[in-house]
Amino acid sequence: MQVTSKVRDREIGMILWAGRDSLDEVKALGVRCGQLGVGGEVQITPEFVEEWKAVADEFPLFTVTAAYEGEDYADIPTVQRTVGFIPPATRAAREARTIEMSELAAELQIPGIACHIGFVPEDESDPDYVAVREMVRRICDHCGTFGQTFALETGQESAVVLKRFLEDVDRPNLKINFDPANMILYGTGDPIEALKLLAPDVVTVHCKDGDWPDKSKPGSLGSEKPLGAGAVGMERFVETLKAAGYCAPLFIERESVPQEQRLRDIGAAVKLLEGLRG
Repeated sequence: MQVTSKVRDREIGMILWAGRDSLDEVKALGVRCGQLGVGGEVQITPEFVEEWKAVADEFPLFTVTAAYEGEDYADIPTVQRTVGFIPPATRAAREARTIEMSELAAELQIPGIACHIGFVPEDESDPDYVAVREMVRRICDHCGTFGQTFALETGQESAVVLKRFLEDVDRPNLKINFDPANMILYGTGDPIEALKLLAPDVVTVHCKDGDWPDKSKPGSLGSEKPLGAGAVGMERFVETLKAAGYCAPLFIERESVPQEQRLRDIGAAVKLLEGLRG
């Protein structure tokens, strides 16, 4: 399935989570394509595969996005300890799970997978840096057998560190899922300037908004906001995407709120982006 042939340039999409979002609800919001989010607790059974094959047949899906058991986004120190590939104790299990997501994507004919790999150390000689680099190379090589991209989500390190890591991994299918709000929530840099640097490697984006961390509370994260109500500046963000030649979907992400409010906020975000997408 060539999903790119089924959607307009900068189509409005969203990340929908298995076990949380129904296709009928999503389509009622005006969303026309998506990324499939799969939590670490979700078992990939034959029934699960058949369910999402049916979805993919009528609703273009671009990415399988992996989350992992034991991850906690309470604050920056907790993220450092629990998220992605950096914690050594969970590394092997998460590599296996990521490979499973690649195989799921292949079954569903979805062209890529994505995840947070955690805070990439700035020191390239750090043992965690070396171990994660080799792990990412293995995952990229596995994805390559299916013609898939493997996208790293932005936010937990600066754009300069992420760019250098991509160059060091040196795999043509290693790409970026750019989330401007994460740059703000983690305090890692201006998202527009980061996008300009990383644009050649960006295959998908999240349209999410947020405010900067409270400087009086070291280690705290910023706060996620409804699209258009935070510090990203969505008009400037979309204009920067256009200038960079980005034509893939604008995937709305809204988390950290009850489902009813989340759906309302996504519906409002669809209307906002329809006015900006061009």
